[in-house]
Amino acid sequence: MSDDVDVDAVVVGAGFAGLYMLHSLRGLGLSCRVIEAGSGVGGTWYWNRYPGARCDVPSLEYSYGFDDDIAREWTWTERYATQPEILRYLEFVAERLDLSRDITFDTRVVSAAVDEGASRWVVTTDNDEMISCHFLIMATGCLSAANLPAIDGVDDFGGPTYHTGQWPRGGVDFTGLRVAVIGTGSSAVQSIPLIAEQADRVIVFQRTPAYAVPAHNRPLDPAEVEQVKADYPRWREVARNTGTGFGGHLAAPLVGALEVDEEERRRVYDERWAAGGLAFLGSFNDLMFVPAANDTAADYVREKIAEIVDDPELARRLSPATVIGCKRMCVDTGYYETYNRENVELVDLSGSPIERLTATGIEVAGTVHECDAVVFATGFDAMTGAIDRIDIRGRGGLALKEKWAAGPLTYLGLQVNDFPNLFMITGPGSPSVLTNMVVAIEQHVEWIRDVIEKMHTEALATIEPEADAEADWVAYVNAVAELTLFNGCSSWYLGTNVPGKPRVFMPLPGFLDYKQRCDEVAAAGYEGFVFGVAMPAR
Repeated sequence: MSDDVDVDAVVVGAGFAGLYMLHSLRGLGLSCRVIEAGSGVGGTWYWNRYPGARCDVPSLEYSYGFDDDIAREWTWTERYATQPEILRYLEFVAERLDLSRDITFDTRVVSAAVDEGASRWVVTTDNDEMISCHFLIMATGCLSAANLPAIDGVDDFGGPTYHTGQWPRGGVDFTGLRVAVIGTGSSAVQSIPLIAEQADRVIVFQRTPAYAVPAHNRPLDPAEVEQVKADYPRWREVARNTGTGFGGHLAAPLVGALEVDEEERRRVYDERWAAGGLAFLGSFNDLMFVPAANDTAADYVREKIAEIVDDPELARRLSPATVIGCKRMCVDTGYYETYNRENVELVDLSGSPIERLTATGIEVAGTVHECDAVVFATGFDAMTGAIDRIDIRGRGGLALKEKWAAGPLTYLGLQVNDFPNLFMITGPGSPSVLTNMVVAIEQHVEWIRDVIEKMHTEALATIEPEADAEADWVAYVNAVAELTLFNGCSSWYLGTNVPGKPRVFMPLPGFLDYKQRCDEVAAAGYEGFVFGVAMPAR
């Protein structure tokens, strides 16, 4: 192979993870190519351009902590940044660090195979380029592989269809149209209020209602921003030493919901509701462990829905009956209020699923709901989907998808036995989506950077987990999940939103414990990993 396709590392994806990984590898003096399917940087924030797309983590915390200059130079404008603002931020970082020169855009990795004799990976792209690399690092994101449900008649529908995770770059004008929205997860909760303001009619098809808490979004006061910037080092340190990766939120609860009386519980819930955001689920320390405690929070949100939605029967249908938090809780702006509009209709699919799309609409229980456009707000093949869509082959030609047929197997969510020098950033078996993602990403990137530096310093050819360490880790992740209420409903955490996908709880609750375990493994000479000792000559 020629020099221009022979590099130290290939990174797949140019979102938060890929950009920081590239910057970190450059810091080691290594050559690196980033392969990105989009036409620009941003990852999930490049593709998710649907109306109302925002992060559910406050913008002052949803940013890199590794570079003080970037933190000082960039100024967020809203409490919860919109997709365009987050994309501009990542474009700013890429320009500030001159990253784009090592990124190949509009290109997908289609396969990667270990060359065992050379201890290298051979990566093939959709333009038939072959790249040889020592390290292959998946920065593909946890929520980047769009999940389009298999519904009969999709090709028969006469109007346009859209998926919120693959939104047209130029936007969509729904003025005067009847719009069907399938799904009521986060992207639907964010987009439906804005679509309803524009469209003539909106028909929402709901299989399972979602818990949503208000964002109370607002412009950021410049004085507040400057105060946080001055205190950023403490915020970052606190964030990296908490269970969720947040540094500036309300204080962590010290008591359980059942340890206080009803008046005090109500006061705390009122306070958290008024503050807004995901911190509501942190009102008490037992909400995800004790069913009776969880019921108190769920009841509170159901009461709020009943207060907001004028029609009692509609409020009932919008009220989840499941454990609060077992699905990703949504952060909304005017979602429940939208159902008070005359041009918004809810179709409940819990008893009768969608039968088919016809030329003119969506058929449910023999009734065709006429519409002009369909929005699939049906989420993602989470955690593993973007990796599974690449044909990755390890030792002996073993396909990663085959190894993961019964559920993902990893050690620390970072590596897989029989796949040497393959790393995953926020992979299954790590806290990932249960944390502030940027904090989780930075922790993973820095761990990978450090082990790669060790390998180059000591001329080590390969690293991969021991089979026993991998098996023990998977058992540990399952055991931790069983202690919680996350298994209390079907969710994309478990992969149940994708037909045929194994039901396995994929993320690991508890960022701080996880981080400490990673540090201990590294301090013990990378316990549970095995190194190949002779790095082959380039």
